[in-house]
Amino acid sequence: MARKLLLSCGILASLLYTAMLVFIPLQWPAYSSASQAVSELSAIGAPTRPLWLPFGTMYTLLVVAFGLGVWMSGANQRALRIAGSALMTSGVLGLVWPPMHLRGAELTLTDTLHIVWTMVTLLCTLLAIGFGAAAFGKRFRAYSITTVGIFLVFGILSFLDAPKVAANLPTPFFGVWERVNIGASSLWMVVFALVLLRQKVLTAV
Repeated sequence: MARKLLLSCGILASLLYTAMLVFIPLQWPAYSSASQAVSELSAIGAPTRPLWLPFGTMYTLLVVAFGLGVWMSGANQRALRIAGSALMTSGVLGLVWPPMHLRGAELTLTDTLHIVWTMVTLLCTLLAIGFGAAAFGKRFRAYSITTVGIFLVFGILSFLDAPKVAANLPTPFFGVWERVNIGASSLWMVVFALVLLRQKVLTAV
C-alpha cells in the first residue's frame, strides 16, 4: 500500500505541474506562455514568484516520493533502482533551484547556476526514462524512445533560443518548445506510474 501511494505521487506531480502552467501565468497579464520560459514565472522580481514557490516545492516533494516508490518497486532490479534514484535526485535539486533574473537584467552567478541545474535535471530525467524503459517490454520501451526523441528535437529548439532570453530579444516560440518537452516528460511519468501500479514488486533479472 505504501508503495502504491508513493507511485501515485508521480501522477499527482504531473497534474499539479500542469495546473501550475495553466493557472499561475494568469496572475501575470504581461506574461506570454508561448514566448516566455517557464522559469520566468519564478524569476527574481517576477510577480508570480511568491505563488510559484510553494506549489513548486510541493511538486518537487511529490517527485521525490514518486522516485522512492519506483526504487521500492524494483526490489533487487538495478534498472528500476537507478530510475528511482534519478527521480529522487531531480526532486531534491528542485528544492534548491537557483532562480534566474528577469529578461534584460544583468546576469549573475544565480543565472549561471540556473542553467547548470537545468542541465543536470534534464540528465536525471533522461536517466529515469532510459532505465525505466529498460525494466519493461517493447511497447513501453518504444514509447520511452519516442519521448526521448521529442526531448531531443524540442530541446535543440530551446537551446537555440536560450541566448535570446538573456539578451532580451524576441523568442516567439520559446515557451512552446519548453512546454512540449514538459508535457512529454509529465505524460511519461504518468504512464510509468500506471505501468508500475499494475506490477508486483519486481525481483532481480
